Amino acid sequence: IICQMPYRLFCLLMAAVGIQAQQTPSINDLNAECLGNVIRLSVAPLFEEVDAVFNDTQIINLTPGLATQCGFSFKFDPMGNAMLFASLQNCFSQNMDDKMFSLVMQFRLPGNHMTEDSVYRVGKTCSYTPWTSREILCDRNYMEASEMALNNVRLLTILFNSCFHFLRQAVASGYKMTVVFSPSKNVMNVDEVQRKGYAIANTPTRLVLRSPHNAEETYLQNVAGVPMRVLSTSTFFEQKWLVTRVDATAVCPTPVAFTPEVITWYMPKHIDPLFSSDAFTMLEVYMGIDAKRLDIEEMAARNYSVLVTEAHIIVEIPVGAVGGYFKSHIQDDQYFVTYTIEPMLELLWIEEVAHENTSYKVLFPITTPPMARPPQVRNYTVPEQAVFVLELGTFNLDVELLNITFPTMVLTVAECNARGFNVQEQRSPDNTLKTFRMEVPFSDPVVFKERRAEQGLTTFTLQLIYGLVIFPEYAPFSHSAVVDAVLLDIVPPSVTGNCDQENFHITVDYRNQEPFFVVLVGKRLLNHEFAQQYLTEGDTDFTITLPFSSPDAVFESVHSSSVRSRLDVALLNPYNNMTIKYFSLACSFLKTLTECFSNGTMTALAVKVESAPGLNPGQLTLSDPACGPTYSDARFAYFHFTVNSCGTTRKFINNVMLYENEISLPDELEVKLNATTLKVSCYYVANITRTLAFLTRPRDKPFAETGTGRLMVRMRLAQDASYNTFHQEEDYPVVRYLRQPLHFEVELTTSSDPKVALVLDHCWATLNEDPMCGLSPDLHPISHLWEILARMITCLLSLSGPCSVSLERNVCCIKRL
Repeated sequence: IICQMPYRLFCLLMAAVGIQAQQTPSINDLNAECLGNVIRLSVAPLFEEVDAVFNDTQIINLTPGLATQCGFSFKFDPMGNAMLFASLQNCFSQNMDDKMFSLVMQFRLPGNHMTEDSVYRVGKTCSYTPWTSREILCDRNYMEASEMALNNVRLLTILFNSCFHFLRQAVASGYKMTVVFSPSKNVMNVDEVQRKGYAIANTPTRLVLRSPHNAEETYLQNVAGVPMRVLSTSTFFEQKWLVTRVDATAVCPTPVAFTPEVITWYMPKHIDPLFSSDAFTMLEVYMGIDAKRLDIEEMAARNYSVLVTEAHIIVEIPVGAVGGYFKSHIQDDQYFVTYTIEPMLELLWIEEVAHENTSYKVLFPITTPPMARPPQVRNYTVPEQAVFVLELGTFNLDVELLNITFPTMVLTVAECNARGFNVQEQRSPDNTLKTFRMEVPFSDPVVFKERRAEQGLTTFTLQLIYGLVIFPEYAPFSHSAVVDAVLLDIVPPSVTGNCDQENFHITVDYRNQEPFFVVLVGKRLLNHEFAQQYLTEGDTDFTITLPFSSPDAVFESVHSSSVRSRLDVALLNPYNNMTIKYFSLACSFLKTLTECFSNGTMTALAVKVESAPGLNPGQLTLSDPACGPTYSDARFAYFHFTVNSCGTTRKFINNVMLYENEISLPDELEVKLNATTLKVSCYYVANITRTLAFLTRPRDKPFAETGTGRLMVRMRLAQDASYNTFHQEEDYPVVRYLRQPLHFEVELTTSSDPKVALVLDHCWATLNEDPMCGLSPDLHPISHLWEILARMITCLLSLSGPCSVSLERNVCCIKRL
């Protein structure tokens, strides 16, 4: 007889004998909470080992593999704090009729395994009733399902053996149990199931199944556009002439995509693999953080949002929101940060045919890719106070300042303070960021002094390298700075500067003195035309705002996501050209130099740096020497190519296709100029589905339609593609050869209506002032264009010399030379 059960089941785990929680000793840093079907333990600081208390005499070390199999997960933040999450139905809970659950954990401090005072125990008893027909829990390292059992099925009880390494089958009412995995059809007995890392067990009223996310029998399935990990089993219980079959399926989401500003998490509203029919209704949706529900007011305060659409539940969390944390990283001695948060969703469905409820909880950790955060040294020095005041930042709380290197010595932070440098750590008001402030007297020997008697001034220069480290991994990195200050008998002009994401800002303060100097920006004097474009004047100062890519600046270095540009400014005596003040500002600007497009094309921008003055960007090529830049000038080379061309290589890394190419000079030039190659790369997810949702709303206001008519325009011929200078009347006729481009500017001259815009659509040339050029009026403008082109070709073929194109009375004409 084959008995098909009308609902699916998950089975897992091991039955364990619980104990009474012991309270010796207690510690305030251990905090246990009951959160539905999960127990959360908050632990600070981080302990070296965690044990599960099996009974009074058996303490079991909770290794990562055992934690996954037994229903435990861990979360650590950069400050060494930890959270432990345990399923109520874990291996070591004392289960009292599936209503009360008691768990005792033991924590050991590092380095004191044999000391009684270094061991801390914490116990928690949780009540959880009533259970739904089916409960699914997705944690960071395992998936678990618990289903109501039938009274006439006495399942196997699985216990630890004496070594606690494997699980074994106990004798249970004569049942023989086998598990069949789908879709592989692999058949396993209980011992084989446990050896594979799964767990299966029964409680007084329920069956439990647990599996690692990436177990051998799990597989990926697209559910409403969302990739999810699935485990599907059928369990058979045999006794004499009776065979009972129980189907079980677990489904959990996989990592999500996001933008640098907002994390967007899509969850299917209906997780189809869990239901045998479409007749089910969603009853509840709750969101939380770290397994704890949040109410509407808390979500609004944190700017979280949950949107339920026809197909998805969409969770949006701003990057940096309360509930997550930033982590520091170092790549190529550059400072980056990531943001991590662990949102939770709790869903409740009812299956209308069987009238059975399904409760679904997912704990879903999300970490963003590294985001560049170049540190900056801010100079707050007032020379008259004779103290350098510097501030380095901004960093996450996991960054510490270890030492500072000066030209003559290296001092720790403690040694700096003992010397009177007053090094302090300053934190932001919300206690999430820090900076390092330092004061160095001009009189200290580490400060270089230069006296210029003829100019009546003394220059004080401070060179230093900050030595920093990221905890807890002890990753070192450094940041260097050179600052100076000048004291004068007559207060001289000062130059200060800073950068935003696009521009240099240089401020020259002439201190209530009449400006008696000229300004050299880069290699160009600040003349009237230059000042009109880039200078803003104040009462006793003026500010020059210059783009980082200006020809007056130089590029020092190029990184994968930033360009370090420097602007040199000098104040010169106009009579003898002696330098009164020199100022140099170098900043790292976050720029995307390589772009990857979904149509399989790549773009790359190569920049000429200061260390390669003889480099001609137009000579750069990709790996295939035939692939040169699409555009180049004296400072840049721009490449545009497809991923299957120009020597681009491809390789697969897990579910990612990586395309790589190199920008370099020909071999002989590369050796001569001592240039290096620039590697560009793009990666594409090999198998991903993206979903876009939108809403429409009816148009309820009048709108303007595009009109047609005739307006007066003026057309000028530019001398080159910069459109800075134009040909005058005496320049015509202008000679151009075949395939040599013409650059025209067209201007609307007679309209005063600011809502009228000029858009060039179909343009053609004529041989006289008649705009139709004597052509048939029923011809389309494109036909005119082809006729004019035909006349130009005829002109070219009928002459030995070149043809000319001239602009006469705003009409483009073709003439023979």
